[in-house]
Amino acid sequence: MTVKLTSRMEGTACVVALEGEINSTTSGGLQAQLLPFIGHDSRVLLDVSGVSYISSAGLRTLLIVHRRAQQLSAVVTLVGLSEEVRFVMSATGFLDFFEIADDLGAALERAAR
Repeated sequence: MTVKLTSRMEGTACVVALEGEINSTTSGGLQAQLLPFIGHDSRVLLDVSGVSYISSAGLRTLLIVHRRAQQLSAVVTLVGLSEEVRFVMSATGFLDFFEIADDLGAALERAAR
C-alpha cells in the first residue's frame, strides 16, 4: 500500500494532493516526500480529500511537517478532511496545528491574500 502524491503550483501556493491511507507502512515514505515542499515562508495546501484513513504514525508525520513549517515560517493548510480523518485529528488536538479549509477553492482564495 502506498500513498499517491501529486503536486502543482497555484499562484504562490504549492498544492500537494494525497490519495490513500497514511499508516505505519506509508508514513515514512510520505514524510520524505512532503518535507521538501516546506520551504522558508512557503504556503502549502495539503489536499487530503483522497485520504481515507490516518493512523498514529500518520499523525506523527503531520506533526513533523507542522514543526518544519514552524521553523521555516511556512503555512500548511489541510484541505478536504474526510469525516473520519477530521474526527481523529480533532480528538488528538491536531486540528489546532494547521489551517483548515473545506475545499481547494477556499484554500486558494485564502492563500492569495
